[in-house]
Amino acid sequence: MKRDFEALTESKFDLLVCGGGIYGAWTAYDAALRGLKVALVEQGDWAGATSSASSKLIHGGLRYLESYDFKLVKKALTERDMLLQAAPHRVWPLRFGVPVYAYSRISRLQLKAGLILYDLLAGSPLAQMKHRYFNRITFAQRFSTLAQDGLCGGFTYADAQTDDGRLVLELVAGAMEAGAVCINQCQLVALNELDGKVNSATVQDKLSGEHRDIQARAVVNATGQWLTKSAISSDWCRLSKGIHLILPATQSDEALLLTAQSDGRVFFMIPWYGLTLVGTTDTDYHGDIEHVAVEKADVDYLLREVNQYLKTQWTERDVIGRYAGVRVLRQSDAANPSAVSRDWELKTAANGVFYSVGGKITSAREDASVIVDAVCAQLGIEILCRSNGRLFPWAPHDFAAWSATIVERAHKLGIEADSSKWLIRRHGKRASEILRDVEKDSLLAARIVPTLPFIYADLLYCAREEMVVYLEDLLRRRMPLLILARLQESELLQIAEKVAAILGWDEARVKQEVADLQYC
Repeated sequence: MKRDFEALTESKFDLLVCGGGIYGAWTAYDAALRGLKVALVEQGDWAGATSSASSKLIHGGLRYLESYDFKLVKKALTERDMLLQAAPHRVWPLRFGVPVYAYSRISRLQLKAGLILYDLLAGSPLAQMKHRYFNRITFAQRFSTLAQDGLCGGFTYADAQTDDGRLVLELVAGAMEAGAVCINQCQLVALNELDGKVNSATVQDKLSGEHRDIQARAVVNATGQWLTKSAISSDWCRLSKGIHLILPATQSDEALLLTAQSDGRVFFMIPWYGLTLVGTTDTDYHGDIEHVAVEKADVDYLLREVNQYLKTQWTERDVIGRYAGVRVLRQSDAANPSAVSRDWELKTAANGVFYSVGGKITSAREDASVIVDAVCAQLGIEILCRSNGRLFPWAPHDFAAWSATIVERAHKLGIEADSSKWLIRRHGKRASEILRDVEKDSLLAARIVPTLPFIYADLLYCAREEMVVYLEDLLRRRMPLLILARLQESELLQIAEKVAAILGWDEARVKQEVADLQYC
């Protein structure tokens, strides 16, 4: 993935996509696969906002059954199962436990009915994806961190997990392989009209300051929370903030779905890179969309609610990392944002620009295919969607056999099993290239942080191949060390020096990059 701003002015595009989150990435990829000449621009980094601040789940949304949003759940479950097949390195099964206590808001029978319906909507023939019930003793043994007072038993059911930032990155890479021009740190300045219809856009390279006009027959705005800054689209959106905490490891390979006792909303405890991800909150947001912060009240809420279920209580001192994101919801009069549907809609302005509003990471591919259908109709061409069920750009053809070979090869190179597992999940078939780097230099097999599975070969590969501009790009989205470890300034400086030659940084730039991270 190489950044080439000049490529934006080399020809006229069929489609300009603005916004490099999950919806922009899927739209660009889907359109490029259909043979359209596509440009994708992102004002910051790929997945730089909400799309790297999710719960890292590919799921149907069990809680949406309670609001009878069956259509949304069915759509998301269909996409979940497709992604498990098309991207086994990128999306992997994750089993969830749901405890039933004597005081639970939803009874055992109600939960049983919901899980039966969830399985039916999924329609998956795989037994391992079906729900199961466990009595009190067996459930307590399986989820040993849970408090047992009042525990009556519990269910498990299956969904799936991903690394959201890397999911977006792979789609952008796939779009580029299919012929799209994709540029990060490239800001939309203006949309230009001819006879009342947009026919070009002015963009600015944020690195050089240069302005260029891009000729485009169609434009899609998939900028997420920045829709609220536009007079055209601001009335279509409602913003909701969600925060997540990174806490010490608990369950190694299973998650928990829990219900907040104070307000009845659902939250998760999820294993992620060997630690525990807890979230999310769901509160209306009216603040600065450029700087979405984790507030103390958010942290207090999550810790209070999760501690209601745990034998050993967590405090704020246990919080390793934290992050916040803003969801875009369709405008609604509902008092609580949790009651607003997560479904998506496509709006079209009078000047012909398409606006993507709302949605979920899980169902973004299907929604993007609808966007590209509308673009094709506007352009007067008929090309069917080619993204549904297509093997992902970095997915090997025989995943089981290929991954076994990679694990064995990594073991011989001195790479620990946990690190090789995450190399596969992070890079897919490109993991072979990283192992070749280790073959040339065995020191690259070492972990960057002893408690986390990332190795130096992975770090250098990301810096070299994944359109990194700033140190934050590398350590937050390519490799989320900033939220998974409490890195000291000296450690950050050491990492920056490791990648300086690759990224063309001199000593002053290295120090500036480290200093800038203090404000992230």
